[in-house]
Amino acid sequence: MHAPVPKQNDPDSHEALLAVLQSAPPTHGVNIRSMSVAPSVVGGASGYALVILLMATLLATVAVAGLMLGSVPIPGGTAVAILANLALGDTLVEPYWRAVHETIVVQTRMPRVVLAALVGASLGVTGMTIQSIVRNPLAGPSILGVSSGAATGAVVVMRWGLLGFGVFTLHISAFLGGLVTLFAVFWVARTGGHITPTRLVLAGVAMSAILSALTSLIVLTSPDPQLASRVLFWTLGGFGTAQWKLIPVPLAALAIGLGVMLVQARRLNLLMAGDESAVALGLNVQRFRQTMFVLAAALIGITVAVAGVIGFVGLIMPHIVRFLVGADHRRALPAVALLGASFTIGADLVARTVIAPLELPVGIVTALAGGPFFIWLLRRDARGLGGSR
Repeated sequence: MHAPVPKQNDPDSHEALLAVLQSAPPTHGVNIRSMSVAPSVVGGASGYALVILLMATLLATVAVAGLMLGSVPIPGGTAVAILANLALGDTLVEPYWRAVHETIVVQTRMPRVVLAALVGASLGVTGMTIQSIVRNPLAGPSILGVSSGAATGAVVVMRWGLLGFGVFTLHISAFLGGLVTLFAVFWVARTGGHITPTRLVLAGVAMSAILSALTSLIVLTSPDPQLASRVLFWTLGGFGTAQWKLIPVPLAALAIGLGVMLVQARRLNLLMAGDESAVALGLNVQRFRQTMFVLAAALIGITVAVAGVIGFVGLIMPHIVRFLVGADHRRALPAVALLGASFTIGADLVARTVIAPLELPVGIVTALAGGPFFIWLLRRDARGLGGSR
């Protein structure tokens, strides 16, 4: 006799069948075992709460360090007191610091730290979502060329002065560039109805090269001599232009995007078991994947519009989080947002202090950290990738 088939409307049955499906060997050359069934360091609610607490503490620590360090050092106690005074007023926290220190913290460094946190969190959750919807641990916004596509879209607007809606035009163009690139890479990599890790990575690399050449052509043929310096910002990334007026759009985008991803976390878990299994459990894979693609492109486009191309955050952070808390998106998405925010703030801190008073682009720092990690990841999965064609 056959075992009873679980009802499609039973969430517990979904979870039980998903666990069985994930224990089976991966198919079609896609190595999802490291994503879906690798054991996590912590287990249970208490262990997860401890990890989240530690990540929140790390985020607070690097944020305070970001307020302290710079061309004008400010003591940590003073930076915290300025923040407390800003929140509680002069009655509870009497000012004792110089006015210039408050200006530096509130108007210069705090917007930069907040923007870096929002960009890092957005890239982290986007990278985890992309890896899930294509079931490939090597995928990410930068590896798949989506960041380059978003940057090219923004450069096109800057080249021809199509700023009809101000900064929002950059957001829209970056979003469209990222979305078109994501679908193009996905289409190129798809063969016989399946996507192999090798083809996905190669398609992303090829698309990045094409978009890089296109961006260079746009710059070289531009009559504006200042365009090259502005484009350098988009290709290397950074937070040097951070202002409070830039915060609302990426903040709203992260809140909406992360909220949607958390609502759809169970479906993201189903996708990791394979398309056939997800369909058997009642998921419209095609529509769901397209929706997630659009959401990912929107988040990437907005981050590129405000900070330029910052690579490897969406590749590194999801792997670290899965190692710590597991692959369940209900647990992993909040964790990757916290860790991504901390990593990007830390990268920005390194970028503006390692050769002070000069400042490195943040994209260089994240690439130096992410490049070796990606090489290690390729070597780790070399045996599985060698069997994919």
